[in-house]
Amino acid sequence: MAKKEFKAESKRLLEMMINSIYTQREIFLRELISNSSDAIDKIYYKALADDSLVFNKEDYFIKLSADKDSRTLTISDTGIGMTQEELENNLGIIANSGSFAFKKDNEAKDGHNIIGQFGVGFYSAFMVADQVTVISKALGSEQAFKWESQGTDGYTIEPAEKDAVGTDIILQIKPNTEEDNYDEFLEEYRLKSIIKKYSDFIRFPIKMDISRSQLKEGSENEYESVVEEQTVNSMVPIWRKNKNELTEEDYNNFYNEKRYGFDKPLKHIHISADGAVVYNAILFIPESTPFDYYTKEYEKGLELYSNGVLIMNKCGDLLPDYFSFVKGMVDSEDLSLNISRELLQHDRQLTLIAKNIKSKIKSQLLSMLKDEREKYETFYKSFGRQLKFGVYNDYGMEKDTLQDLLMFYSSKEKKQVTLAEYVERMPEEQKFIYYASGDSIERIEKLPQTELVLDKGYEILYLTDDIDEFAIKMIMSYKEKEFKSVSSGDLGIDDADNKPSEEEENENKGLFEEMQGILSGKVKAVKASKRLKSHPVCLSAEGELSIEMEKVLKAMPNGQEVQADKVLEININHDVFKSLKAAAEGDKEKLSLYTNLLYNQALLIEGLQVGDPVQFTNDICKIMV
Repeated sequence: MAKKEFKAESKRLLEMMINSIYTQREIFLRELISNSSDAIDKIYYKALADDSLVFNKEDYFIKLSADKDSRTLTISDTGIGMTQEELENNLGIIANSGSFAFKKDNEAKDGHNIIGQFGVGFYSAFMVADQVTVISKALGSEQAFKWESQGTDGYTIEPAEKDAVGTDIILQIKPNTEEDNYDEFLEEYRLKSIIKKYSDFIRFPIKMDISRSQLKEGSENEYESVVEEQTVNSMVPIWRKNKNELTEEDYNNFYNEKRYGFDKPLKHIHISADGAVVYNAILFIPESTPFDYYTKEYEKGLELYSNGVLIMNKCGDLLPDYFSFVKGMVDSEDLSLNISRELLQHDRQLTLIAKNIKSKIKSQLLSMLKDEREKYETFYKSFGRQLKFGVYNDYGMEKDTLQDLLMFYSSKEKKQVTLAEYVERMPEEQKFIYYASGDSIERIEKLPQTELVLDKGYEILYLTDDIDEFAIKMIMSYKEKEFKSVSSGDLGIDDADNKPSEEEENENKGLFEEMQGILSGKVKAVKASKRLKSHPVCLSAEGELSIEMEKVLKAMPNGQEVQADKVLEININHDVFKSLKAAAEGDKEKLSLYTNLLYNQALLIEGLQVGDPVQFTNDICKIMV
């Protein structure tokens, strides 16, 4: 029996298959099981067109048998089998796919599809085997044939004995090395785990002889080991079942079985799309954040299946970053896969699925916000920060997607409210959506800058997350209402009772210029305040960079040297101002002391660091003495 050489290009491809195309050795089992499933599908397709051929699903299965003594793993199927010519064409020329050719000639109309390409994936077996033997008997043929190869040196084909139609693939598993453990592919538990991971939803039974312990008959404490043939795959995936047949418990069990999280999901989304792209999906909105969610180690993505076979554990392209908390899976027959089926080709179908999924997630969140407010607030407590980061990170490009999902604490409602709810309550004369930033609600409530806005009866949104103000700056306006910080230079409120007269401004102009000189380089200006009522002093900011944003940027790991254009505002109706005027008239040293004290006081109110704490305490001592 002469050994046949692989073609030169096939030999090179085989070397690549063994050494580089597949990233995980365990993939070989997924590929071989997919090929076996294809072989059974081919009989099914033939039965559709041939009335003499009856397809009883109960007669068709895939079986795995491991023999540790001989170090062989056998994958058998009751599929269509291969003739000598088909063995030569499909296995002798790498990447010449029998399944692919069959699929082109037999387009099924009932939703079933061929996923394997018997040719390329088959050769992944050489990642774990020194020798691969294929014994196959084709449907309608009397003679079986054996194909055998030890890898790149070539293959042989000869007649063989086999009673039933189908194919046996026998792998001679490699011996262990110091670096690699190949024994695992002979272990019952390991084979079962690989099947459950990649091939659980193959629609034909995958059988194994499973050993278990049981009490000996007539004994109370003696056990014996028995072997039973069991089906180890689920076959019918939950996402292909009718939604009306499924309960909330079914979805929660699937969430736990797939280990999407240790919590209980707040909501699920079951999608069965049949349009420009056909796919099924089950998505989950978790209740709580994974322990590593806000770290660089966290990897977003959905499980991706092709016709029930797991292709990728985490397909990040299916989710935008701001919805990275979503867990679940997508199953589609329309995706273009690369040679190893481990990676997707970026194509129109993938883009359409991702776009549809984004829309479905948003709709579900809006529905939860409207109809299940308590659940939404639980969700937002865990993942609201991610939504706000999404607005900022995409330079406002996604604000239309996300702005209706955002919530902020309200000074009026004393709870989280949406932007829509805020705008609906706005008095007719109110021009802006007012907000105040700070480390906590308690600190914001004490800010002097809120006095005038609250006194006018206007609602203030309290921004306590470091990302909040950055997101607001990207949104810019909501329903034609611009956002305005209570610390901004101009509040847009006409308050005649609190506004310094022109005479007062002229009278105090020299004093404020002198104070600005004392604080040279620290503030852009010193002026009479239009917003303060009971407090003597505060800081406001001019320009796009607010005082709170300055704090956040400086606190980052690679702290940026940025500085807001600060304005020191003085309440000219406060008793402190009388002391300032008195000092200005006859005691320049005291004016400098008072000016620095007021400036440092304003810094502390904002939660900013005092430039020279020692000098600050010495100044206080001077006042006391």
